[in-house]
Amino acid sequence: MSRPRRVCCIGDVHGYISKLQNLWKNLETHIGPSDFNSAIIIFLGDYCDRGPNTREVIDFLISLPTKYPNQKHVFLSGNHDLGFAAFVGVLPEPGGGLGFKEGWKQYEQNEEREGWFKGDGYEKMHLQGRRWGGKITVKFNAAKGTEYKGSIYDAAPTFESYGVAHGSADLVKAVPDHHKKFLADMLWVHEEDEVCVETNDGIKHCKLIAVHAGLERGKKVEEQLELLKAKDTRVPKVEALSGRKNVWDIPEELTEKPTIVVSGHHGKLHIDGLRLIIDENGGLESNPVAAIVLPSMKIVRDINNLV
Repeated sequence: MSRPRRVCCIGDVHGYISKLQNLWKNLETHIGPSDFNSAIIIFLGDYCDRGPNTREVIDFLISLPTKYPNQKHVFLSGNHDLGFAAFVGVLPEPGGGLGFKEGWKQYEQNEEREGWFKGDGYEKMHLQGRRWGGKITVKFNAAKGTEYKGSIYDAAPTFESYGVAHGSADLVKAVPDHHKKFLADMLWVHEEDEVCVETNDGIKHCKLIAVHAGLERGKKVEEQLELLKAKDTRVPKVEALSGRKNVWDIPEELTEKPTIVVSGHHGKLHIDGLRLIIDENGGLESNPVAAIVLPSMKIVRDINNLV
């Protein structure tokens, strides 16, 4: 019987290129070159913001299919990447002839505090692009205990990595076309039908759903997946990419047949049965970038610390 294909799910990178490069080397060492070269690599999103090297991180990701042609690469959108994509104008147009402006109304009470972007092109911009490129009026993020880096999304380092000032519409021209294509092509959800996991009762064969924040409880899974696959941009805030408590647990209907739900986003490493949350970094310089390897369920970090 052939060995199950390795699956590596990589948590939020947030613009730290050296962490990503070190993690990549450690994954190859841990898995072994042969299995690594044929692995499924799922990046869980949030490639930009907070760290200083967004441009280099995206260059690294774009280079992988050429360097590792036998791997399968999946690039999920995080909420930060969605904001970046919205700002540079590569999100699909909303259906039904509605402009993105419709989506502003629900959150307009936050506009002044969050300092939404009002520069060139803002009239046709998705809400999250305006928030991402804006200038937040509050300087301290009490929830995280950190200073905001420019916007509610901490996007200033991303602007700077492309050589433009934070909040400048010049970013649209500064981001090269192949980076825009990467941002446009990101998936909002990814499914694998046959993934193996080692458990106390032996190898378990599961379905895997990878999505940046998670799936909402109390809403039909199939309907959620359809909207995510369609990248429905009529929705001003996509809970599966940016939710917190409402997407923490596996929806009940997915517990009937073994389904792994893997996410980043939450600034925590949390393994609870088949619910995998892989985001030790949270965009903080002092924290490692982590990945989980299936079927072994081993955690690999850029600092080469296996558990």
